[in-house]
Amino acid sequence: MADKQNIILILADDLGYECLGSYGGKSYATPRLDEMAERGVRFTHAYSLPLCTPTRMALMTGMYNFRNWRAFGVMDPDEKTFGHYMQDAGYKTCITGKWQLWSYNPPDFEPEWRGKGKLPEDAGFDEYFLWHAGHTEDKGSRYADPVINTNGEPFEDADGTYGPDLYTGYLLDFASRHKDEPFFIYYPMALTHGPFMPTPDSPGWEEDRHRNDVGNFKDMVEYMDKLIGYILDGLDELGLRDDTLVMFIGDNGSPREVTSMLGDREFQGGKGYSTDAGTRVPFIAQWGDRAAGTVCDDLVDCTDFLPTMMQVARTALPGDVVCDGRSFLPQLMGDDGDPRDWIYQWHNPLPGHGKANYQLEEWAQTKEYKLYTDGRFYNVAEDDLETKEVEPETEEQDEAYAMLRSVLSHYWKQQ
Repeated sequence: MADKQNIILILADDLGYECLGSYGGKSYATPRLDEMAERGVRFTHAYSLPLCTPTRMALMTGMYNFRNWRAFGVMDPDEKTFGHYMQDAGYKTCITGKWQLWSYNPPDFEPEWRGKGKLPEDAGFDEYFLWHAGHTEDKGSRYADPVINTNGEPFEDADGTYGPDLYTGYLLDFASRHKDEPFFIYYPMALTHGPFMPTPDSPGWEEDRHRNDVGNFKDMVEYMDKLIGYILDGLDELGLRDDTLVMFIGDNGSPREVTSMLGDREFQGGKGYSTDAGTRVPFIAQWGDRAAGTVCDDLVDCTDFLPTMMQVARTALPGDVVCDGRSFLPQLMGDDGDPRDWIYQWHNPLPGHGKANYQLEEWAQTKEYKLYTDGRFYNVAEDDLETKEVEPETEEQDEAYAMLRSVLSHYWKQQ
């Protein structure tokens, strides 16, 4: 075993847990992710925020959004990310895929946010290969004939290619070039976010590769799964599989335009909603043969990844760094660890183009119950779409309500 283990963190875009076979999904073939679950650890209660930027902020900084939120598609230029901390730990770092954390708004909307945010070269990565690294109006396609910036320069060989193939290829190339030293690769995928475009495996790819049709979502999910297989097979070929922790998680629920089968149940995507349809996401980790076939029911949220990565890297965050997460490293090893009793979320994607219908929501939840700051209380174990409020009546409900109210009060006092 290497002294320091490699880490690859893959963040799927707009993919709810109902899309994977290992979670009971029936609509899409996901054999490589299902195999990854069989050979690793599958977490059943992993939660994101309802939209991508809030999730990415929590994931990359280990902090709840109320501490460092600025605007949608904007990260504070002074923010330190897990890229910086992994560099400090002696890792080579790379990001490939989607950026979208600088100058999100179009020119005619809230111009005070134009040119604001964090550029990828300032985010703690030695190399980057990214779509949407500049102004929104310059982002171009993320799929067929993509517009990509690589280390500050436009990528010139994208015509006739498929973006996700290129992002994945860059990941494996970076791993190959740094196989003899510890590396951290962050892969925020383009798939399976709309527009719903054909993949190279779709019928008609050659004739009309820019055709936006929600019917392509199935092909997009299955191509994403194929790319996960390429990554795992590539690590095998490089002899790195045993010394590389690969984590796959979704950034929020599936698009609302999509309805999938979860077992015998029709399940509509809930991106943007605070229910399980918008926030309960797949999370699978494989690290050699450690804890193979484990199903873990512990609560995990996006702030937990940074402290876990620090432990994997055998280092610690600086003492003055605020981190709201809790490491799940023991669970990755098949041990009990110190799991959460609850998770807390603060979600307010304003200001931001196209986000006018959103407002601040705060909640705390266990695996069974969920409490919002406005007093709504749900039994989410039985009512995951929160269709009927409940009044605390049993001793169990009274205790859950009191605990969650205490959690919310604790964070109100910090805002």
